[in-house]
Amino acid sequence: MTTSNGINETNGNKARLLWTFQSPPSPMIWMLSPSSWRKYHLFIKARAMVQALERPRETMIKHCWGQTGVLAGLNLGVDAGLWKLMAKNGDRPQKVSELAASLRVDPVLLSRLMRHLGAMGYIKETGLDEYQPTNFSKSISLPMIRDRYISMTSCTGAAPLRFHEYSRKRGYKNPSDAKDTALMYAYSTKKDMFPGSNRLAGRVPWSAPTSFPVKERLIDGADQSPEAPFFVDIGGSIGHDIMEFHSIHPNTPGKLILQDLPVVIGQIKQLDPAVTAMGHDFLTEQPVKGARAYYMHSCLHDWPDDVCAKILAQIKAAMRTGYSKLLINENVIPSTGAYWETSALDMERTEGDWHNLLETIAGLKIVKIWSGGKGVESLIEVELP
Repeated sequence: MTTSNGINETNGNKARLLWTFQSPPSPMIWMLSPSSWRKYHLFIKARAMVQALERPRETMIKHCWGQTGVLAGLNLGVDAGLWKLMAKNGDRPQKVSELAASLRVDPVLLSRLMRHLGAMGYIKETGLDEYQPTNFSKSISLPMIRDRYISMTSCTGAAPLRFHEYSRKRGYKNPSDAKDTALMYAYSTKKDMFPGSNRLAGRVPWSAPTSFPVKERLIDGADQSPEAPFFVDIGGSIGHDIMEFHSIHPNTPGKLILQDLPVVIGQIKQLDPAVTAMGHDFLTEQPVKGARAYYMHSCLHDWPDDVCAKILAQIKAAMRTGYSKLLINENVIPSTGAYWETSALDMERTEGDWHNLLETIAGLKIVKIWSGGKGVESLIEVELP
Protein backbone atom coordinates (compact mmCIF):
# COMPACT_ATOMS: atom_id res chain seq x y z
CA MET A 1 0.00 0.00 0.00
CA THR A 2 1.24 3.48 -0.94
CA THR A 3 0.37 6.54 1.15
CA SER A 4 -0.44 10.04 -0.14
CA ASN A 5 3.15 11.17 0.25
CA GLY A 6 4.36 8.41 -2.07
CA ILE A 7 5.98 6.22 0.59
CA ASN A 8 5.25 2.53 0.42
CA GLU A 9 3.60 1.71 3.75
CA THR A 10 5.58 -1.49 4.28
CA ASN A 11 8.86 0.28 3.61
CA GLY A 12 7.68 3.19 5.71
CA ASN A 13 7.10 0.90 8.66
CA LYS A 14 10.58 -0.53 8.17
CA ALA A 15 12.03 2.95 8.04
CA ARG A 16 10.22 3.97 11.21
CA LEU A 17 11.47 0.84 12.93
CA LEU A 18 14.99 1.51 11.67
CA TRP A 19 15.04 5.01 13.11
CA THR A 20 13.51 4.08 16.48
CA PHE A 21 16.04 4.91 19.17
CA GLN A 22 16.85 2.16 21.60
CA SER A 23 18.24 2.24 25.10
CA PRO A 24 21.99 1.69 25.37
CA PRO A 25 23.20 -1.78 26.32
CA SER A 26 25.16 -2.59 29.47
CA PRO A 27 26.09 0.66 31.26
CA MET A 28 29.49 -0.82 32.10
CA ILE A 29 30.38 -0.77 28.41
CA TRP A 30 28.32 2.25 27.30
CA MET A 31 28.83 5.35 29.45
CA LEU A 32 27.73 8.04 26.99
CA SER A 33 25.66 11.12 27.71
CA PRO A 34 22.10 10.97 26.30
CA SER A 35 23.01 13.34 23.46
CA SER A 36 26.16 11.39 22.59
CA TRP A 37 24.22 8.14 22.66
CA ARG A 38 21.58 9.56 20.30
CA LYS A 39 24.29 10.74 17.91
CA TYR A 40 26.00 7.35 17.98
CA HIS A 41 22.72 5.49 17.51
CA LEU A 42 21.79 7.78 14.61
CA PHE A 43 25.12 7.04 12.96
CA ILE A 44 24.60 3.28 13.28
CA LYS A 45 21.08 3.52 11.85
CA ALA A 46 22.21 5.77 8.99
CA ARG A 47 24.91 3.28 8.07
CA ALA A 48 22.40 0.43 8.22
CA MET A 49 20.10 2.33 5.86
CA VAL A 50 22.93 2.93 3.38
CA GLN A 51 23.85 -0.76 3.51
CA ALA A 52 20.21 -1.72 2.94
CA LEU A 53 20.04 0.49 -0.16
CA GLU A 54 23.40 -0.60 -1.53
CA ARG A 55 23.39 -3.50 -4.00
CA PRO A 56 25.96 -6.32 -3.59
CA ARG A 57 27.80 -5.27 -6.75
CA GLU A 58 28.08 -1.71 -5.44
CA THR A 59 29.45 -2.96 -2.14
CA MET A 60 32.01 -5.11 -3.96
CA ILE A 61 33.13 -2.17 -6.11
CA LYS A 62 33.42 0.02 -3.03
CA HIS A 63 35.58 -2.56 -1.26
CA CYS A 64 37.79 -3.58 -4.17
CA TRP A 65 38.64 -0.26 -5.77
CA GLY A 66 36.50 2.54 -4.38
CA GLN A 67 38.07 2.58 -0.92
CA THR A 68 41.53 1.57 -2.12
CA GLY A 69 41.45 4.51 -4.52
CA VAL A 70 40.46 6.79 -1.66
CA LEU A 71 43.39 5.58 0.41
CA ALA A 72 45.78 6.13 -2.50
CA GLY A 73 44.51 9.68 -2.95
CA LEU A 74 44.56 10.55 0.74
CA ASN A 75 48.09 9.18 1.17
CA LEU A 76 49.43 11.04 -1.84
CA GLY A 77 47.76 14.19 -0.54
CA VAL A 78 49.49 13.72 2.80
CA ASP A 79 52.86 13.01 1.20
CA ALA A 80 52.70 15.90 -1.27
CA GLY A 81 51.29 18.42 1.21
CA LEU A 82 47.92 18.81 -0.53
CA TRP A 83 45.81 18.87 2.61
CA LYS A 84 48.04 21.38 4.37
CA LEU A 85 47.93 23.64 1.31
CA MET A 86 44.15 23.44 0.92
CA ALA A 87 43.62 24.16 4.61
CA LYS A 88 46.01 27.12 4.38
CA ASN A 89 44.09 28.48 1.39
CA GLY A 90 40.87 28.51 3.40
CA ASP A 91 37.35 27.40 2.52
CA ARG A 92 37.26 28.90 -0.99
CA PRO A 93 37.02 26.67 -4.09
CA GLN A 94 40.50 25.76 -5.32
CA LYS A 95 41.65 24.88 -8.85
CA VAL A 96 43.54 21.64 -9.44
CA SER A 97 45.95 23.46 -11.76
CA GLU A 98 46.89 25.98 -9.05
CA LEU A 99 47.31 23.29 -6.42
CA ALA A 100 49.40 21.14 -8.77
CA ALA A 101 51.67 24.06 -9.63
CA SER A 102 52.28 24.89 -5.97
CA LEU A 103 52.92 21.27 -5.06
CA ARG A 104 54.88 20.38 -8.22
CA VAL A 105 52.56 17.46 -8.87
CA ASP A 106 51.42 16.40 -12.34
CA PRO A 107 48.03 18.13 -12.77
CA VAL A 108 46.63 15.13 -14.67
CA LEU A 109 47.47 12.81 -11.77
CA LEU A 110 46.13 15.24 -9.17
CA SER A 111 42.93 15.74 -11.16
CA ARG A 112 42.29 12.00 -11.28
CA LEU A 113 42.81 11.52 -7.57
CA MET A 114 40.79 14.55 -6.51
CA ARG A 115 37.94 13.58 -8.83
CA HIS A 116 37.62 10.25 -7.01
CA LEU A 117 37.93 11.84 -3.57
CA GLY A 118 35.21 14.30 -4.55
CA ALA A 119 32.97 11.50 -5.81
CA MET A 120 33.43 9.67 -2.51
CA GLY A 121 32.61 12.80 -0.50
CA TYR A 122 35.98 13.52 1.09
CA ILE A 123 36.26 16.90 -0.68
CA LYS A 124 33.51 18.97 -2.33
CA GLU A 125 33.46 19.39 -6.11
CA THR A 126 32.50 22.98 -6.98
CA GLY A 127 33.29 23.05 -10.70
CA LEU A 128 35.43 21.55 -13.44
CA ASP A 129 38.72 20.55 -11.76
CA GLU A 130 37.79 22.72 -8.78
CA TYR A 131 37.32 21.54 -5.20
CA GLN A 132 36.53 22.91 -1.77
CA PRO A 133 37.94 21.44 1.45
CA THR A 134 35.66 19.70 3.93
CA ASN A 135 36.02 19.42 7.70
CA PHE A 136 37.56 16.00 7.14
CA SER A 137 40.11 17.13 4.54
CA LYS A 138 41.08 20.05 6.79
CA SER A 139 41.61 17.64 9.67
CA ILE A 140 44.24 15.75 7.64
CA SER A 141 46.40 18.88 7.79
CA LEU A 142 46.81 18.21 11.52
CA PRO A 143 49.80 15.99 12.42
CA MET A 144 47.74 13.87 14.83
CA ILE A 145 45.48 12.78 11.95
CA ARG A 146 47.80 13.19 8.95
CA ASP A 147 50.70 11.09 10.23
CA ARG A 148 48.53 8.02 10.81
CA TYR A 149 47.78 7.55 7.13
CA ILE A 150 51.34 6.99 5.98
CA SER A 151 52.63 5.34 9.16
CA MET A 152 49.80 2.85 9.58
CA THR A 153 49.18 1.94 5.95
CA SER A 154 52.90 1.57 5.25
CA CYS A 155 53.40 -0.41 8.45
CA THR A 156 50.43 -2.78 8.35
CA GLY A 157 48.73 -2.26 4.98
CA ALA A 158 49.92 -5.45 3.30
CA ALA A 159 48.84 -7.74 6.15
CA PRO A 160 45.05 -7.71 5.56
CA LEU A 161 45.55 -7.95 1.79
CA ARG A 162 47.49 -11.21 2.14
CA PHE A 163 45.73 -12.55 5.22
CA HIS A 164 43.83 -15.17 3.19
CA GLU A 165 47.13 -16.59 1.87
CA TYR A 166 48.64 -16.63 5.35
CA SER A 167 45.55 -18.38 6.79
CA ARG A 168 45.26 -20.93 3.97
CA LYS A 169 48.87 -22.05 4.45
CA ARG A 170 48.15 -22.59 8.16
CA GLY A 171 44.92 -24.51 7.73
CA TYR A 172 42.70 -21.51 8.54
CA LYS A 173 43.60 -21.68 12.22
CA ASN A 174 43.30 -18.67 14.51
CA PRO A 175 46.77 -17.04 14.80
CA SER A 176 48.31 -17.68 18.21
CA ASP A 177 52.07 -17.58 17.59
CA ALA A 178 53.54 -14.12 18.21
CA LYS A 179 56.56 -15.11 16.11
CA ASP A 180 54.49 -16.13 13.08
CA THR A 181 51.99 -13.38 12.29
CA ALA A 182 50.19 -12.21 9.17
CA LEU A 183 52.24 -9.02 9.31
CA MET A 184 55.50 -10.97 9.25
CA TYR A 185 54.21 -13.12 6.39
CA ALA A 186 53.10 -10.14 4.32
CA TYR A 187 56.46 -8.39 4.62
CA SER A 188 58.60 -11.58 4.55
CA THR A 189 60.27 -10.79 7.85
CA LYS A 190 60.82 -12.38 11.25
CA LYS A 191 60.94 -9.01 12.99
CA ASP A 192 57.94 -7.76 14.93
CA MET A 193 56.69 -4.18 14.80
CA PHE A 194 56.60 -3.32 18.49
CA PRO A 195 60.06 -2.42 19.83
CA GLY A 196 60.13 0.97 18.14
CA SER A 197 56.46 1.72 17.74
CA ASN A 198 54.65 4.62 19.37
CA ARG A 199 51.05 4.60 20.43
CA LEU A 200 48.13 6.51 19.02
CA ALA A 201 47.23 9.91 20.36
CA GLY A 202 44.07 11.93 20.58
CA ARG A 203 42.00 10.00 23.13
CA VAL A 204 40.51 11.28 26.36
CA PRO A 205 43.14 10.72 29.09
CA TRP A 206 42.39 7.69 31.22
CA SER A 207 43.49 9.64 34.29
CA ALA A 208 41.04 12.49 33.71
CA PRO A 209 38.52 12.85 36.57
CA THR A 210 35.70 11.87 34.21
CA SER A 211 37.45 8.61 33.30
CA PHE A 212 38.98 7.17 36.48
CA PRO A 213 39.00 8.45 40.11
CA VAL A 214 42.78 8.63 40.58
CA LYS A 215 42.61 10.34 43.98
CA GLU A 216 40.20 7.85 45.53
CA ARG A 217 41.72 4.73 43.93
CA LEU A 218 45.44 5.53 43.94
CA ILE A 219 46.50 8.64 45.86
CA ASP A 220 44.42 8.00 48.98
CA GLY A 221 46.18 5.34 51.03
CA ALA A 222 49.44 5.49 49.06
CA ASP A 223 52.88 5.41 50.69
CA GLN A 224 53.91 9.07 51.14
CA SER A 225 57.66 8.40 51.10
CA PRO A 226 59.45 10.24 48.24
CA GLU A 227 61.39 7.06 47.46
CA ALA A 228 58.36 4.77 47.31
CA PRO A 229 57.35 3.75 43.77
CA PHE A 230 53.93 5.21 43.05
CA PHE A 231 53.26 4.75 39.33
CA VAL A 232 55.07 2.48 36.85
CA ASP A 233 54.22 2.85 33.16
CA ILE A 234 55.22 -0.50 31.64
CA GLY A 235 55.90 -0.48 27.91
CA GLY A 236 55.27 3.25 28.00
CA SER A 237 57.18 4.17 24.82
CA ILE A 238 58.73 7.65 25.10
CA GLY A 239 56.45 8.74 27.93
CA HIS A 240 53.25 10.12 26.42
CA ASP A 241 50.93 8.61 29.03
CA ILE A 242 53.04 9.09 32.14
CA MET A 243 53.75 12.74 31.34
CA GLU A 244 50.06 13.28 30.65
CA PHE A 245 49.28 11.61 33.99
CA HIS A 246 51.77 13.90 35.75
CA SER A 247 50.32 17.01 34.10
CA ILE A 248 46.84 16.11 35.36
CA HIS A 249 48.05 14.98 38.81
CA PRO A 250 51.27 16.93 39.53
CA ASN A 251 51.31 16.32 43.29
CA THR A 252 51.24 12.54 43.56
CA PRO A 253 53.49 11.00 46.22
CA GLY A 254 56.50 8.82 45.48
CA LYS A 255 58.23 8.06 42.21
CA LEU A 256 56.91 8.02 38.65
CA ILE A 257 58.75 5.42 36.55
CA LEU A 258 58.66 4.95 32.78
CA GLN A 259 59.70 1.56 31.41
CA ASP A 260 60.31 0.31 27.89
CA LEU A 261 63.01 -1.47 25.93
CA PRO A 262 66.39 0.30 26.12
CA VAL A 263 66.27 1.10 22.39
CA VAL A 264 62.99 2.97 22.93
CA ILE A 265 64.12 4.74 26.11
CA GLY A 266 67.20 5.88 24.18
CA GLN A 267 64.96 7.78 21.76
CA ILE A 268 63.60 10.09 24.47
CA LYS A 269 64.75 13.64 23.85
CA GLN A 270 62.90 15.35 26.67
CA LEU A 271 61.30 13.99 29.82
CA ASP A 272 59.85 15.75 32.83
CA PRO A 273 62.34 15.63 35.75
CA ALA A 274 59.60 14.09 37.88
CA VAL A 275 59.71 10.95 35.71
CA THR A 276 62.48 8.34 35.92
CA ALA A 277 63.19 6.43 32.69
CA MET A 278 64.18 2.78 32.98
CA GLY A 279 65.12 0.26 30.29
CA HIS A 280 63.09 -2.90 30.85
CA ASP A 281 61.75 -5.87 28.87
CA PHE A 282 58.33 -6.74 30.29
CA LEU A 283 58.94 -10.43 29.62
CA THR A 284 61.65 -10.39 32.30
CA GLU A 285 61.49 -9.87 36.07
CA GLN A 286 59.85 -6.60 37.10
CA PRO A 287 62.58 -4.69 39.00
CA VAL A 288 60.20 -2.24 40.71
CA LYS A 289 58.58 -3.98 43.65
CA GLY A 290 55.46 -2.94 45.55
CA ALA A 291 54.39 0.06 43.47
CA ARG A 292 51.01 1.60 44.12
CA ALA A 293 50.07 1.23 40.44
CA TYR A 294 51.47 -0.66 37.47
CA TYR A 295 50.06 0.62 34.20
CA MET A 296 50.00 -0.78 30.66
CA HIS A 297 48.48 0.90 27.60
CA SER A 298 47.76 -1.12 24.46
CA CYS A 299 50.46 -3.69 25.23
CA LEU A 300 48.60 -6.93 25.91
CA HIS A 301 46.38 -6.78 22.82
CA ASP A 302 49.52 -7.25 20.73
CA TRP A 303 50.14 -10.72 22.15
CA PRO A 304 48.33 -14.08 22.42
CA ASP A 305 47.27 -15.40 25.82
CA ASP A 306 50.37 -17.51 26.44
CA VAL A 307 52.72 -14.53 26.03
CA CYS A 308 50.37 -12.28 28.02
CA ALA A 309 50.46 -14.82 30.85
CA LYS A 310 54.26 -14.49 31.00
CA ILE A 311 54.06 -10.69 31.02
CA LEU A 312 51.41 -10.67 33.74
CA ALA A 313 53.33 -13.18 35.87
CA GLN A 314 56.27 -10.75 36.12
CA ILE A 315 53.98 -7.94 37.26
CA LYS A 316 52.02 -10.15 39.64
CA ALA A 317 55.23 -11.21 41.38
CA ALA A 318 56.12 -7.56 42.01
CA MET A 319 52.72 -6.46 43.36
CA ARG A 320 51.98 -6.03 47.06
CA THR A 321 48.79 -7.68 48.32
CA GLY A 322 46.12 -5.21 49.41
CA TYR A 323 48.09 -2.24 48.09
CA SER A 324 49.23 -2.55 44.47
CA LYS A 325 46.95 -2.20 41.48
CA LEU A 326 47.46 -3.14 37.84
CA LEU A 327 45.73 -0.74 35.46
CA ILE A 328 45.28 -2.05 31.92
CA ASN A 329 44.25 0.51 29.31
CA GLU A 330 42.86 -1.62 26.48
CA ASN A 331 39.84 -2.23 24.29
CA VAL A 332 37.05 -4.27 25.85
CA ILE A 333 34.61 -5.51 23.23
CA PRO A 334 31.01 -6.19 24.26
CA SER A 335 29.83 -9.74 23.57
CA THR A 336 27.32 -8.41 21.02
CA GLY A 337 26.96 -5.09 19.22
CA ALA A 338 30.70 -4.41 18.89
CA TYR A 339 31.63 -0.92 17.68
CA TRP A 340 33.38 -0.96 14.29
CA GLU A 341 36.34 1.12 15.51
CA THR A 342 37.21 -1.68 17.89
CA SER A 343 36.36 -4.65 15.66
CA ALA A 344 38.58 -3.19 12.91
CA LEU A 345 41.57 -3.75 15.18
CA ASP A 346 40.73 -7.48 14.95
CA MET A 347 42.81 -9.05 17.72
CA GLU A 348 40.90 -7.51 20.61
CA ARG A 349 39.40 -9.21 23.65
CA THR A 350 35.82 -9.29 24.83
CA GLU A 351 34.91 -8.76 28.47
CA GLY A 352 34.78 -12.54 28.85
CA ASP A 353 38.21 -12.91 27.25
CA TRP A 354 39.69 -10.43 29.73
CA HIS A 355 38.16 -12.28 32.68
CA ASN A 356 39.59 -15.53 31.34
CA LEU A 357 43.07 -14.08 30.77
CA LEU A 358 43.39 -12.05 33.95
CA GLU A 359 41.53 -14.25 36.43
CA THR A 360 41.54 -17.83 35.12
CA ILE A 361 44.97 -17.83 33.45
CA ALA A 362 46.94 -15.17 35.35
CA GLY A 363 45.34 -15.64 38.77
CA LEU A 364 44.50 -11.96 39.29
CA LYS A 365 41.20 -10.27 40.21
CA ILE A 366 39.32 -7.70 38.12
CA VAL A 367 37.94 -5.03 40.44
CA LYS A 368 36.14 -2.96 37.81
CA ILE A 369 36.17 -2.15 34.11
CA TRP A 370 35.99 1.61 33.58
CA SER A 371 34.69 2.50 30.13
CA GLY A 372 34.60 5.84 28.34
CA GLY A 373 31.92 4.80 25.88
CA LYS A 374 31.32 2.65 22.77
CA GLY A 375 33.73 0.03 24.10
CA VAL A 376 36.56 1.68 22.17
CA GLU A 377 38.95 1.92 25.10
CA SER A 378 38.54 0.97 28.74
CA LEU A 379 40.61 0.89 31.91
CA ILE A 380 40.65 -2.50 33.64
CA GLU A 381 41.39 -2.16 37.37
CA VAL A 382 43.11 -5.31 38.67
CA GLU A 383 44.38 -6.44 42.08
CA LEU A 384 45.88 -9.53 43.66
CA PRO A 385 43.14 -11.90 44.89
